[in-house]
Amino acid sequence: MDRYIEKFINYLRVEKNYSENTVINYKIDLELFKTFIADRPVKSIDHLSLRRFLALLKERNFSRTSIARKLATLRSFFRFLTREGYLKSNPISGLSTPKLEKKLPIFLTVADVTKLIESPDISDDLGLRDRAILETLYSTGIRVSELVGLNIESMDFIGGTVKVFGKGKKERLVPIGDRALRSIRDYLSARKASNEEGPLFLNKSGGRLSARSIRRIIEKYIKNISSKEKISPHTLRHSFATHLLDRGADLRSVQELLGHVNLSTTQIYTHITTERLRDSYKKAHPRA
Repeated sequence: MDRYIEKFINYLRVEKNYSENTVINYKIDLELFKTFIADRPVKSIDHLSLRRFLALLKERNFSRTSIARKLATLRSFFRFLTREGYLKSNPISGLSTPKLEKKLPIFLTVADVTKLIESPDISDDLGLRDRAILETLYSTGIRVSELVGLNIESMDFIGGTVKVFGKGKKERLVPIGDRALRSIRDYLSARKASNEEGPLFLNKSGGRLSARSIRRIIEKYIKNISSKEKISPHTLRHSFATHLLDRGADLRSVQELLGHVNLSTTQIYTHITTERLRDSYKKAHPRA
């Protein structure tokens, strides 16, 4: 099993060009499955073995989302083994994925976003940094993991764009607004960034901020403006997409901006706007 996992992980890194975080998640899922099958050879795994594995996950109270992800990992793994000739047939082909509840993303109102962005104290360079981080996330809709990788040279201050490396290390150019650019300039000026290269956002020690540190920063300000428990740093990305669609942006453009491979991933935001229209209709129409 170890040999097959190693070959598959290498395939994900080299041929699929997946990010290291994605590769790690695949490996964690496969290590759990390896523990379940113990010393059994991979060729002996059948449809029944996989059903028993799913039953075990349910017994251990894994969520439907977690089970679906682990099943997706195994689908990719066995598809790879079958395609490469290590297995004659794919044992997982007839196994169905558990149905997932579609949860609508939580988003902030424009007023709440403004309150959040303006909450850092900009009297010092750390406050200016935090303001610039919040402005950038909302202005571009990029993920926290993408923000971490930004360098000074990623910014085009004249053209108003930023070069982003997304999932699968795919590069895309994203528009960025004047307010965000102004905040970034103010921050770079305060920290006396003389060179035009290197990490855009730094920690107190002068190193690149980690994704965990950025999430902590954002969560600190989120607590100041909202008591809702489910609001997270990703909420700014949800708010970005929802506000664009509310103001007439087309779905394809929002898909490109978010860096979604499939349009179906972006369509969840249309459910939000539809839901709001329905609520407005019920409240306003005399015979609703």
